[in-house]
Amino acid sequence: MPSSDRELIRALTAALTARADPARAVEQQRYTKSDLPYLGVTLPDVRRAVRDVLATRRLTSRGAWDATARALVDEATHRELWHAAVELTGHRHYREWQDPRTIGLYRHLIMATRWWDVVDDVAVHRIGPILLRHIASLDSVMRQWAVDDDMWVRRAAILSQLNHKDATDTALLEGTITPNLKGTAYGSELFIRKAIGWALRQYARTDPDWVLAHVEAYGDRLSGLSRREALKHL
Repeated sequence: MPSSDRELIRALTAALTARADPARAVEQQRYTKSDLPYLGVTLPDVRRAVRDVLATRRLTSRGAWDATARALVDEATHRELWHAAVELTGHRHYREWQDPRTIGLYRHLIMATRWWDVVDDVAVHRIGPILLRHIASLDSVMRQWAVDDDMWVRRAAILSQLNHKDATDTALLEGTITPNLKGTAYGSELFIRKAIGWALRQYARTDPDWVLAHVEAYGDRLSGLSRREALKHL
């Protein structure tokens, strides 16, 4: 099993700590209801810190990159390290590793953090682009995720095509929504109902007729929240 780059983790931690704002940290923790404390670093500053560190330090193997991202999340003392892990995975140095083999890493990030700020970023900006290029091999994976025992994995599946616009695979979109409507295992959960509404609302910008037809077809199985979100701009 490849080892994480401990020097890189220390460098990222130091770069984030240097930008700490204790007053902001209190507000950030209150806003996200996080058990893990914050340093008080804004997301743009997290991104800048990661870019600065990676400008002089580069992981040379896929295994070390994967292990370092996992360690940043698993060993995090502050929540900004979760976001640093996501930024590390998406850095341009590692673009060639954005393929189906990386889905296991992204599932780990989802399962380890289990909150919307990281889960949504991973689903939309990491899994989404890979899914767009490799839909044939990942269709069944996303369908399995949509019925997973973990609610956050389900949410990631629902949101995985959020930015696909006219390239959206509507059969897969429906395949991630239907197992999560009212009466299903997580159909009453806020984060699932919100995700369904968000996914439908976003696709309505591309094909409003499809969304209207499916909202009608879902009928009472679609929660009021999901319905309102889906029809928000129609």
